[in-house]
Amino acid sequence: MVVYAEKIIMKKILLSCFLILPAPLFAFCGFYVAKADTQLFNESSQVVMVRDENRNVLTMASDYQGEAKDFAMVIPVPTVLKKKQIHITDNAIIQHLDDYSAPRLVEYHDDDPCYMPIQYKYDMATAAMPSPRLMKEGRRYKKKLGVTIEAQYTVGEYDILLLSAKESTGLMTWLTQEGYKLPKGANSVVASYLKQQMKFFVAKVNLKEFAKSGYNKLRPIQIAYNYKKFMLPIRLGTVNSKGKQELFIFALTRKGRVETTNYRTVKLPTNLSIPEYIKDQKLFGKFYKDMFRNQVEKNNSNVVFLEYAWDMNWCDPCAADPLSNKELRELGAFWIKPESRNTSNAKEIYISRLHLRYDREHFPEDLMFQVTGDKTTFQGRYVIHHPWKGTAQCEAGDEYFNKTLPARFKKEAEELAKLTNWDIEQIRKQQKMPKHIDFKDNDESWFDRLWN
Repeated sequence: MVVYAEKIIMKKILLSCFLILPAPLFAFCGFYVAKADTQLFNESSQVVMVRDENRNVLTMASDYQGEAKDFAMVIPVPTVLKKKQIHITDNAIIQHLDDYSAPRLVEYHDDDPCYMPIQYKYDMATAAMPSPRLMKEGRRYKKKLGVTIEAQYTVGEYDILLLSAKESTGLMTWLTQEGYKLPKGANSVVASYLKQQMKFFVAKVNLKEFAKSGYNKLRPIQIAYNYKKFMLPIRLGTVNSKGKQELFIFALTRKGRVETTNYRTVKLPTNLSIPEYIKDQKLFGKFYKDMFRNQVEKNNSNVVFLEYAWDMNWCDPCAADPLSNKELRELGAFWIKPESRNTSNAKEIYISRLHLRYDREHFPEDLMFQVTGDKTTFQGRYVIHHPWKGTAQCEAGDEYFNKTLPARFKKEAEELAKLTNWDIEQIRKQQKMPKHIDFKDNDESWFDRLWN
C-alpha cells in the first residue's frame, strides 16, 4: 500500500483506511495503572476507519522517521478524489484514541479477611496549487506510458496527485521516473488494483508548506469517499516489507463491532490475574508484547486480534476520557452533533480496536471487513491483586494466608508463564509472598523457600 521514495528509509509501512459520549460511568472499583499503547511496538502503523453504510473516512497516521523531503506514499483508492475530500488532521486526536482504547492494567487491594470475604469477579458486563515540476513531468509521461494525472492538489503540507493508468508497467515506470523506489513484486499487485479500476493517491511533502506550518512531525492525512466494499488495501505494504509489521486499526461505526471477513478475528486473552511485580510500567509493556507475540504464533500468524470493543459513551476502567464530539466529527463521524447545551451528549459511536502482525506470506489478501450488530463490550484487561498486608487473627484469616494466597500466587505465576513463555522459576523469584504465610506440606512451593 505504501512505497518508498528515493533514499527513503521508513521504519514502518504507512497504511490507511476508512472510518470513524456522555461522562463515563464509574462501575469499576479498582484502579487503572498502566496501558499498552501503540508506542510499545516498532514498525507499526495506525489507521482510523469511519464507516456508515457506503460512506467512508480514512485517517492515515504516519510515524515516518527521516527527512520530510524523502517522505512519500502511494495508496490505491476507488475513485478520483476532489480536494474537498482530502483533509489534514492533528496527531493528538489519534493519540487520544489510542490512549482511550489501549489494553490496560488494573489493580485491586485485598480487604482484611477477618472483616469481609474475598470475592473476585471478572464480569466485564458490570464492570492548494500543484507542484510545477509534477505538472511538467506528468504531461511529459502520460501519453507515452498511459498514465493520467486525474487531479492534483496541495493540502496542508502535502502535494497530492490522483493517478489512473491503462496498465501497471506504465504506472510503475512513471512512478520510478518521479523518484519512487518501487520494490520487486509490486507490478503484479498494482495490476490487480488496476483490474478493479482503482486509482492511486500519491502524496509527497511540500517543504515550503511544511516549514510554514510550524509542525515538526507530519500530520495524518484523511480521505472521504463512497465505496461499497469495506476494505483496507495492505498488499503494497507487504511487498515493501522486509519482515512483519504491526497494524492498529481503530474502526468507528454507529451499529456495533467491526470484524474481518477474510481472516479470523480473535479476542485476545483478557481478565487474567498476573503477579504484583508486573505493575512496573516497563514490565507491563514487556509482558504485553511477549503475550501478543505468543498469541500470534499460536494462531499461525494469520489472525486479526480484537483488543477493545466498546460504546464510546462510557468506559470501565477509563484509560483516557472518551473522545469529544468535536474530535469524533474531525475523524469523520459526520452524524455526531456538535456539543452544545441544547443537544444530548450521547454518542452514536462504537469503537473496535484491531491489531495484527502481518507479512506477505500470512496476509496475501487485502483486509475485508463487516459491521456487525454486536455491541458486547470487550477490552484487553489484566489484573493485579495486592495481598492484605496486615495481620488477621481469625479463622478466615488463616484460610486467606495459608490457602487462598499461596494458591493465587501459584496460579498467577502459571498464567504469566503460559501467556508469555517466560521462565516460571524466574517469575516465582519475583513474587513476594507476605512473610507471615504458613506454608502447608501440600503446598508445592514451601520447600523452595525453606533454606533460601
